[in-house]
Amino acid sequence: MGEEEDPQKLKKIAAAAYDYDNDPRWAEYWSNILIPPHMASRNDVVLHFKRKFYQRYIDPDLVVETMPTTSSSPQRARPSAPPSSTTSNDQTRQRNSGSNTRASATSTASAPHPTSLRWDRQTIQFSVNAWVFVVAVLAIFPLVPQNLSNRAYRLSFMGTACSSLFSLYSLYGKPRAWNLQAVQVWFQSIIATKDFIYFIYCITFVTSNLCLKFALIPILCRALEHVAKFLRRNFSRSSLYRKYLDEPCVWVESNTSTLNILSSQAEIGLGFLLVISLLSWQRNIIQTFMYWQLLKLMYHAPVTAGYHQSVWVKIGSTVNPLIHRYAPFLSTPVSAIQRWWLR
Repeated sequence: MGEEEDPQKLKKIAAAAYDYDNDPRWAEYWSNILIPPHMASRNDVVLHFKRKFYQRYIDPDLVVETMPTTSSSPQRARPSAPPSSTTSNDQTRQRNSGSNTRASATSTASAPHPTSLRWDRQTIQFSVNAWVFVVAVLAIFPLVPQNLSNRAYRLSFMGTACSSLFSLYSLYGKPRAWNLQAVQVWFQSIIATKDFIYFIYCITFVTSNLCLKFALIPILCRALEHVAKFLRRNFSRSSLYRKYLDEPCVWVESNTSTLNILSSQAEIGLGFLLVISLLSWQRNIIQTFMYWQLLKLMYHAPVTAGYHQSVWVKIGSTVNPLIHRYAPFLSTPVSAIQRWWLR
């Protein structure tokens, strides 16, 4: 029996020692776990899902036991108390029935509030993203005055930038030391994450004089996805949610790939719009260069690579035959650009 358990013990040690913070897949995996916020802060719950992540992505042979229901253990422990204490408790309960009734009513009424009013990371993210969604819709609504629309446009990017920065700090913290080596290690751990990509995306547009409402599509998709996940996780028992919000939230969660494809198409389209804007008086060469560097990062980062690469394959299959047929002189510069892009 010991020989069978030793390999699993070593696998559990390896799973516990794995560097989850530097694996962008863990942040994406953890954000998709549908558990109540008060359980997400428990170490045993986090350890259980880390083992499931390790089993799925690193070592399929790791055996993951079912998560123990520790919340019910105190209730099972109470009947094992000595009979004398039980008898005295019953007598005390009979003598103080009035006060106990009031205390139990108070505890019953206040029990749901700590979890429902607890401002943890998910609740803060939901609040910010719900606000971003409303403001972004206000920015693209055609009947809104131009001045208010432009202000809502910039507030949408500022809200998403704050949300992404807060998520990065919650997941990765700050550098262990304020020296070049520690900052470089910390930066390498966050550069391929979706939150960092969206933070740079928002900074690129919020500091620009060019107002492209088309750039709000990825912001809307991101906010919609976060809001739908939170509502399904925390309000699934609400009658208001079941009546009005259940079907839209289920649709959003079952079509996240569609939203990500739409976002990647909009992001790549924005790159070409910025190139075209270089011909206008609103041109910004630095912004265009920075944005194409960001598109290159999106092409290589694991969290966005699949969607961006599929869009670029479609673009290449359409454009390359036209270049070879009508503009063969462009083959050489296009090849040079592709080599830089794939580096």
